[in-house]
Amino acid sequence: GRGRGDRGPQICSTPKQTYLIMSDERGGFGRGERGRGRGRGDRGRGRGRGRGRGRGDRDENVWTPVTKLGRLVKEGKIGSIEEIFLFSIPVKEAEIIDYFLKDKLQDEVMKIMPVQKQSSAGQRTRFKAFVAVGDASGHIGLGVKCSSEVATAIRGAILSAKLNVAPVRRGFWGRKSGMPHTVPTKVTGKCGSVRIRLIPAPRGTGLVSSPAGKRLLSMAGIEDCYTSSRGHTRTMGNFIKALFYALRNTYGYLEPDLWKENALTATPFQEHTDFLSKKQM
Repeated sequence: GRGRGDRGPQICSTPKQTYLIMSDERGGFGRGERGRGRGRGDRGRGRGRGRGRGRGDRDENVWTPVTKLGRLVKEGKIGSIEEIFLFSIPVKEAEIIDYFLKDKLQDEVMKIMPVQKQSSAGQRTRFKAFVAVGDASGHIGLGVKCSSEVATAIRGAILSAKLNVAPVRRGFWGRKSGMPHTVPTKVTGKCGSVRIRLIPAPRGTGLVSSPAGKRLLSMAGIEDCYTSSRGHTRTMGNFIKALFYALRNTYGYLEPDLWKENALTATPFQEHTDFLSKKQM
């Protein structure tokens, strides 16, 4: 069971198989097939039983917040997601976004591309996923994740996109009648060599953009918009990142409409300090 001949067939050119075989060998200290299997199985079962006993009364799908913001959101102390954006509070839990935008949030995989790195056994291929989330009502997020499996990369990208959700300001082209339908001003976003400019358009124009740009703009809730781009726009990752940055910049431009002074109120952490000081059960 411990001879050199047993270890020979375990060297494999496929990176994924090499990884699996290495994990088996580590689990059982390389003592033959039976020893390896028993070593991992016993430890795995024991750990599972211990966890199960301790948490048997809890439901797996119940969200247990780990940040102060999460605790306030779950208790209903924060009324809307705009309060979070108003005080620029960083969101570290995707469940916070789900809590406010659960029913309206849609996600779309924009691109999946293989990326490789050279290793001693050959190339190691992983998959990079770009996912956009939006509610078609002024909120958009973009996430990127790389993983050895496509499904894992997509799941991670959705999680990342939710954490990156940003508000999009919408405005009018001419008369300020009806609901806002286009970007309020000309805005620019850039990533790599790609530069994208969003230009307000009259009502009824539609989205004048590439197919990927149309999908992102519609998820942000913009109905009419002209776009102008330059650079290597074939690089889909940089293209959608530049467009996302442009949409995010709509609130960075100080228009005369925003000149009036607003009284600064206490942050949610200050307002609910008594609740946060209680020990979490």
